[in-house]
Amino acid sequence: MALYAAYGTNLDAEQMRERCPHSPSRGSGWLVGWRLTFGGEDLGWEGALATVVEDPGSQVFVMVYDVPSQDEAALDRWESASTGLYRKIRVRVQTLQGDELCWLYILDGYEGGLPSARYLGLMADAAERAGAPDDYVAALRARECRSVGPAPG
Repeated sequence: MALYAAYGTNLDAEQMRERCPHSPSRGSGWLVGWRLTFGGEDLGWEGALATVVEDPGSQVFVMVYDVPSQDEAALDRWESASTGLYRKIRVRVQTLQGDELCWLYILDGYEGGLPSARYLGLMADAAERAGAPDDYVAALRARECRSVGPAPG
């Protein structure tokens, strides 16, 4: 089985159970030397999308899941990997059991732009439910974001 490191709304184990019912959580960890950021504002429906970029002084809280091939294909569809929006890379994640080689999705677009308040709130809620440290969750909630009004119509 492949190990997947979730850093966005997939931190929420309940959401992952719905999307990938055969993929149990292995616990949390840290993606050291990377930072959470947003990009592709022109690609998202309501603002910039989450991604990670290398940054030696930073770390990102992640949840590690065992993902069999049938769930990996489903997750690729959820994350729009088949459209080229996100691509998969392999990274080392520090866990209580030691370093684990995992894959994750990174946005195939430029860094920049603001996520919507709704999306950022979903990410912060997922991080909180996953057991992220309080300061990590607070930093997510304090990030600059944009409000999205109702669609014109």
